[in-house]
Amino acid sequence: MKVLVPVKRVIDYNVKVRVKADGSGVDLANVKMSMNPFDEIAVEEAIRLKEAGKADEVVAVSIGVKQAQETLRTALAMGADRAILVVAAEDVTKDIEPLAVAKILAAVVAEENPGLVLCGKQAIDNDMNATGQMLAALLGWSQATFASELAVEGDSAIVTREVDGGLQTIKVQMPAIVTVDLRLNEPRYASLPNIMKAKKKPLDEKTAADYGVDVTPRLSVVKTVEPGTRKAGVKVGSVDELIAKLKDEAGVI
Repeated sequence: MKVLVPVKRVIDYNVKVRVKADGSGVDLANVKMSMNPFDEIAVEEAIRLKEAGKADEVVAVSIGVKQAQETLRTALAMGADRAILVVAAEDVTKDIEPLAVAKILAAVVAEENPGLVLCGKQAIDNDMNATGQMLAALLGWSQATFASELAVEGDSAIVTREVDGGLQTIKVQMPAIVTVDLRLNEPRYASLPNIMKAKKKPLDEKTAADYGVDVTPRLSVVKTVEPGTRKAGVKVGSVDELIAKLKDEAGVI
């Protein structure tokens, strides 16, 4: 079985994001970029499936700018066998919308014919949480979202999902789309020898036009603002004063 893993280049999760002065978006100048953490977990799970003998090949694919090559090299250093870069934008500040990404991925799936697609549940830059679901709809495949456990048994996948009420375990027929959550695994660090080997692994470069997909945005960002700062707390002298503040000022009782 072949496993396809889409990965996205995003601002590193350790970096403090700054909003542009004109509110048109986030400042990406001289900012460290890395693989989306949820996608990193998906890559790790695909590699574990291969190590367990459940998969024969792991293919990483990224859709975006040329600089996403670095992200794909990280996936290759972790243990992916080969990579595909689909250049769909020239400007690093322009994000590709989930529907366009899903359409390109559907074309890649038709070309590669994987048995399983492992995606991060969402990207930490736009938090759309839509690409995996859209891809499943376009392909007509089974889907399981927010996976915290995954087991492949024959032509089925047993997936434990994190839901509001706790955990839900479902069985889906493969081929399937599975979007992964944080608690599925802990991604490995790429060793220096593997980083060197990754430079020799195949990385194919294509464009959105090769797949006949129009990536023109359907959404426009009206304004981007930073989260509001929290107000300083106050000390109260008695329970009666606390109750009065909760009732009269906060209006919660």
